[in-house]
Amino acid sequence: MIRNAIQRFMYGRYGNDPLNLFLMALYLLLYLAFVFTRFEPLYWAGFLLLTLTFFRLLSRNIDRRREENAKFMRAARPILSWIRLRRNIHRDKEHVYFKCPSCGQQLRVPRGRGKITVTCRSCGASFQEKS
Repeated sequence: MIRNAIQRFMYGRYGNDPLNLFLMALYLLLYLAFVFTRFEPLYWAGFLLLTLTFFRLLSRNIDRRREENAKFMRAARPILSWIRLRRNIHRDKEHVYFKCPSCGQQLRVPRGRGKITVTCRSCGASFQEKS
């Protein structure tokens, strides 16, 4: 019964997205910093972030919210891809990762093959690495 009421209330509203999650996490960090320092501007900055998050969550201007989220994702994409790459490198115990010295492309080769010649897929440069 309560679930149906919430669904009816949220119908036609934007809802949650990665930008809202980021704003909520930033709010929590600011609030924790306020709790430890008692520096009041941190409290008010966090309150404004929380207000903005709820405004975005309940907004009926879906196109505008999607545009805001797309801009955020374009700005966050390099950071997110770097984090994913680091996580994959950490999890992948069967390969060694190299960066091409000429173009910077990430290359993956099998681990334990000794000294091998690696050819970059992007620029065709060849170089020797120990795997």
